[in-house]
Amino acid sequence: ATKDMGKMLGGEEEKDPDAQKKEEERQEALRQQEDERKAKHARMEAEREKVRQAIRDKYGLKKKEEKEAEEKAAMEQACEGSLTRPKKAIPAGCGADDDEDEESILDTVLKFLPGPLQDMFKK
Repeated sequence: ATKDMGKMLGGEEEKDPDAQKKEEERQEALRQQEDERKAKHARMEAEREKVRQAIRDKYGLKKKEEKEAEEKAAMEQACEGSLTRPKKAIPAGCGADDDEDEESILDTVLKFLPGPLQDMFKK
């Protein structure tokens, strides 16, 4: 009890001569455990990838990276020789018709105004 009281009052603690050696051993054990965990994870992921590849082969699927690469190549091939970016398809009725006479916004607004106001704006 007196040793503990001395420590509480600010007395010097007894230092373990092997404390540094024990700490180094503990750190090494932690590093070793971490390496084992990473190796186990890598093995499990490799097994999962084998299963994924078997499924892709069975159903004729492609990896996500392969799909993206093919789509990019198709876009580049379609754009080859063009100075502008590829046009996207515009659904019918969204203003893509060139045959119609386009009205200005002012004409559209004027249609909804009462008669005397329309005459004022047209002059």
